[in-house]
Amino acid sequence: MATDRIMWRAALSAAALLSATALAGVTASPAAAQTRPSIHAGTLEVPLNKSQVLNADRPIAKAMIGNDKIADILPISDRSIYVLGKAMGTTSLTLYDGAGRVISVMDVAVGPDVESLTKQIGDLVPGERIEAKISNESVVLTGMVNNPGAIDKAVQLAKSYAGDKVINLISLGSSQQVMLEVKFAEVNRTNGKEIGLGAFMADSVGKFDGAVGAGSQILPGENGAGVISRTAITNQFGILRNIFKIGGLNIEAVLNAMESKGYAKTLAQPTLLALSGEKASFLAGGEFPIPVAQSGGAGVGSGQAITVEFKQFGVSLGFTPTVLGDKTINLVVEPEVSAIDPAASYTIGNITIPGLRTRRASTTLELRDGESFAIAGLISKDFQTTVSQVPLLGSIPILGALFRSTNFKKGETELLIVVTPRLVAPIRPDQVRLPTDRVKDPSDLDTFLLGESYRPQPLQPAGPSNLDAGGGAGTAPAAPAAKAAELPPVAASQSGKESDYAY
Repeated sequence: MATDRIMWRAALSAAALLSATALAGVTASPAAAQTRPSIHAGTLEVPLNKSQVLNADRPIAKAMIGNDKIADILPISDRSIYVLGKAMGTTSLTLYDGAGRVISVMDVAVGPDVESLTKQIGDLVPGERIEAKISNESVVLTGMVNNPGAIDKAVQLAKSYAGDKVINLISLGSSQQVMLEVKFAEVNRTNGKEIGLGAFMADSVGKFDGAVGAGSQILPGENGAGVISRTAITNQFGILRNIFKIGGLNIEAVLNAMESKGYAKTLAQPTLLALSGEKASFLAGGEFPIPVAQSGGAGVGSGQAITVEFKQFGVSLGFTPTVLGDKTINLVVEPEVSAIDPAASYTIGNITIPGLRTRRASTTLELRDGESFAIAGLISKDFQTTVSQVPLLGSIPILGALFRSTNFKKGETELLIVVTPRLVAPIRPDQVRLPTDRVKDPSDLDTFLLGESYRPQPLQPAGPSNLDAGGGAGTAPAAPAAKAAELPPVAASQSGKESDYAY
């Protein structure tokens, strides 16, 4: 027994010498354990592939780690333990005294080197208070910054340590407001052509006046006979008169031709205001109802319950501005143009649900205050052909063209969007000027004797704006740096690797 103790002490001395040599180039954070009423002493954070030295205030006879694949322990002395992080995860460490009683239990969390990460973030974005901590194998970023660009830089750097396991809890001290001046220009180009034959037939009984094409109606005629009246067509010219005569029936033919061109331009100039990082949207259009069947509902006549939802259509635009550190504005732009398309409708029973023809885009760009950009190329083309003909006669090859009317319609719509972002700040009430500020209500003397309906009033001089006073909203003071938490002796679990202290 004495020999075993001598060998253990020799091994312990050699281990202590090796540990001291190994720790010579590593910055550890030892913390003295304090006597606490509770056995559980907290959490020890150990960087991956690095170590921490844990000190106790009384001799340790045995130490046991829950999972030696996550962390490993090595005794340095009867009051110190060397803890090495081997893999990402959380395990437990239990310390015992010579009588077999539990001294303390602590959790050991092995994760990225958050101390080095915090230092690198401080070098990357100086002046900002950002801290990194380990929580359940993830890196948690906390703090408050004044520059929105610092948040993105800190998150990107943290991802190089923990991949996608980064939780961003950084708050923005002052929110910059962005005003978006938007101009919509919609250009419609339409071309239409119509060609057809109008036939006029008369006999001894009555007169039959007709035209091949849409829009005709039956009107009372001469001698009690019916007359089909033709809707007037602009830009008419006639040829082929009095060339048909069958018995006592005279047929007079007039060739009608029309060509029209249209050009329309519609403008909309909304102004949107959004906080940095928040979304603003605009819609110029409307909504149409869509019936939706509800499962499990009882409707009229024991049928399925039907509810109505509304679907938006028209010209919509979504913006998400983010103000970067150098006052550059990052914009996420989502324009969309949709219109009801009867050809895409869907019929269920006696209900017809209209379809939508949609043009949608999404892009991200960066601009400075006052710069503009344009989005074009959102083009919609329509082509319609309508053929009207006299029954039987219009189907005759070659000659049937004389008894047919063909209508061509071609439409093209192009949407142009011009957006100008501007950095703005709130103004005080005394800086707001309304048209009514220059006049005031007249007195009875002014109204009845002088005949004046108003009295001019001089404007008060406006005070300095917030931009002149230092710009934007007030900047919240940065939070003080948190003190580094001490590393108490703590851990739990009654299985796994253990190290005995026998003296």
